[in-house]
Amino acid sequence: MNVTDFLERLRGQRIIFVGDSLGRNMWESLVCILHHGVKNKKSVYERSGKNQFKTRGYYSFKFRDYNCSVDFIRSIFLVKELVRESKDGTILDAKLRLDELDATTPAYQTADIVVFNTGHWWTHAKTSKGLNYYQEGNHVHPSLEVMDAYRRGLTTWARWVDKNIDSTRTQVVFRGYSLTHFRGGQWNSGGRCHRETEPIFNQSYLTEYPEKMRILDQVLSKMKTPVIHLNISRLTDYRKDGHPSVYRVRYDTEEERLAAITKQDCSHWCLPGVPDTWNELLYASLLQAGKGSWRL
Repeated sequence: MNVTDFLERLRGQRIIFVGDSLGRNMWESLVCILHHGVKNKKSVYERSGKNQFKTRGYYSFKFRDYNCSVDFIRSIFLVKELVRESKDGTILDAKLRLDELDATTPAYQTADIVVFNTGHWWTHAKTSKGLNYYQEGNHVHPSLEVMDAYRRGLTTWARWVDKNIDSTRTQVVFRGYSLTHFRGGQWNSGGRCHRETEPIFNQSYLTEYPEKMRILDQVLSKMKTPVIHLNISRLTDYRKDGHPSVYRVRYDTEEERLAAITKQDCSHWCLPGVPDTWNELLYASLLQAGKGSWRL
């Protein structure tokens, strides 16, 4: 990536990443790449005045010399999640509105580039097993398969984009599903990727094209808005060695370190690492699309 060229083309603009923690992973990567290429490091700052990455909500890095910003909005499903909590913070009830986007949508319309993603939270383990959880209008589905819900949610997103995004002004990007590498169980059942030191070299060990990606392909094919699809599923599947595994946090004691072996992060990616490649592909794709300042 030509960082100076990227920043020059982004001058006076705003790029927003919208999605889950894998979207934040990509956002962090781009902030680091661009920051590294700026001579005056003090001209890059987090808008709230804090100098550390946050973990929730909305946050933004401003590149003052280029009058541009690189933002992230947490929206793990893209559609609206309704959560009812008790006074002590205990979740009493939760519903996912498959027919409505969440409340962060006004920000999408003011951006010059929006990079969406969703996928990792669409599992029955994270969506109340699909029982009395998904809602459309006033109807709460007693039971709904998660891939059916995912299709409906993506369709709602696509219809909103087609209706509300001015594609002559805003470039829409959807970054596809990032593969995980849990061995011996899933993220919540003892899965691990510890001590992986090499990528997959034998293609027969790669995963089949994910069902979530097939659904995404179908939804994108029906949209009138031009969407750049960063299809990164296959290339990430090779990198079983690129996850934080037990090294996601710093451990103060040997007991904490040993406990971490049973709870590993084989979903997110180390930085520098795989998300840097996603941003190189984003740069190339924006140039290829040639909209506005990205025209070659």
